[in-house]
Amino acid sequence: MSVRRLAPEAVQPKEFTFTAENADWTKGQIAKYPPGRQASAVIPLLWKAQEQVGGWTPRRAIEEVAAMLGLPYIRVLEIATFYTMFNLAPVGRYHVQLCGTVPCHVCGALELKKICEERIGQQGEVTADGKFSWLEVECLGACCNAPMVQINYDYYEDLDPTNFGKLLDDLAAGRPVKTGSQTGRMCSEPLGGATTLADPSLYDGSRVGGWKTRFEETGQKEKEETGEQQPVKSSGEGGPAVPGSRNEVHIAQPASPKGLGVAPAGSPAGNAASPDEAVGTSKKPGNKSPRKR
Repeated sequence: MSVRRLAPEAVQPKEFTFTAENADWTKGQIAKYPPGRQASAVIPLLWKAQEQVGGWTPRRAIEEVAAMLGLPYIRVLEIATFYTMFNLAPVGRYHVQLCGTVPCHVCGALELKKICEERIGQQGEVTADGKFSWLEVECLGACCNAPMVQINYDYYEDLDPTNFGKLLDDLAAGRPVKTGSQTGRMCSEPLGGATTLADPSLYDGSRVGGWKTRFEETGQKEKEETGEQQPVKSSGEGGPAVPGSRNEVHIAQPASPKGLGVAPAGSPAGNAASPDEAVGTSKKPGNKSPRKR
């Protein structure tokens, strides 16, 4: 974990006060928590303070939040310096957060990092015109569309050196830019477009069992192309019959000895134990009766 410190005093504002609109907003956030638990609003209040200042959290803002919540200054400072979402020094109008975690790294994040270093400078620096700053961060949760960056509140995905450079040019010139995938990919679908669930009848309700019909047609077409014929089972072949199936198989009952009826399989009588089994005197074939001494 890197050491995070507040910006030098030379750039720190002399005072900070929430605007009237933001002050009302903070009161609403504090009111969400029961008495004695108002300290839980510390992160929303710090976030709103950073937003008001222009993208970073100065010392006076931390002190103001601590006073509003009745917390020691050090408690709020601990939170502001722990979470990287709080910028402790001034940032550019467009603050680029470059994801450098493994998925983005292997997909080309190093090339994007070189562009940031060449066009913006070192991490934490602000360009002379005040428009750009950048920082390498951990996973931003858009691994399927790697590599990607977050600029202010928006994600820009499927980047490469060409479209990333154009993105920075458009932002610098004030031209409109497209958020999300820069290659036209929809959400996190595969490159080149979706390849599954392409049959509308699978999900639009227009045809019940459309998937089954499609599989049957595909199977029949393959058989016609290969000349394969489906073997026909006789009525006495195969396993047990499946109730309700088209090709039910009949299993013949065993023949009964002459003069002795056999109860149907599965009936109470058929499942009952024989008299010898009941008393434990059943004999195995070939065993002789025990001799009397």
